[in-house]
Amino acid sequence: MTGDVTGSVLRLSRSAYDDIVHQGYDGGDEEVCGVLAGEHGDTESVVREVHRATNVADEPQVRYAMDPEEQFEIIERVEADGMAVVGFYHSHPAGPVQPSRTDVDRATWPGYSYAICAFDGYPYLGSWRWTGETFERETVALFAD
Repeated sequence: MTGDVTGSVLRLSRSAYDDIVHQGYDGGDEEVCGVLAGEHGDTESVVREVHRATNVADEPQVRYAMDPEEQFEIIERVEADGMAVVGFYHSHPAGPVQPSRTDVDRATWPGYSYAICAFDGYPYLGSWRWTGETFERETVALFAD
């Protein structure tokens, strides 16, 4: 389901990281989700912005789902701003930082990052690259913006 840390790195601006954490807190017991935007690379990606999407899942406390039309609009906006989609993020308000079985079953963008922010007393953000079959954990690093 998930592998060890690979050579890939997800670099987030401090403001992008803070946005994900604050959105997670604001979501309360429901998962929040969105799109990571910046520069996408094979082994290193840089996140400069995050774009929150509405969680339309039937059970938002334990699942997330983005409305396909809203996701498309976000991707168009990201590209119009001269950036690329780096991947996606969501929160696990009550769960572990690792991808769930549902996360594995629903992943669809091979080579892209899936960041998860978990809250267990304090926020922790981990990230995994989807290979098309499994998630491989990647290093997360912050930079000042």
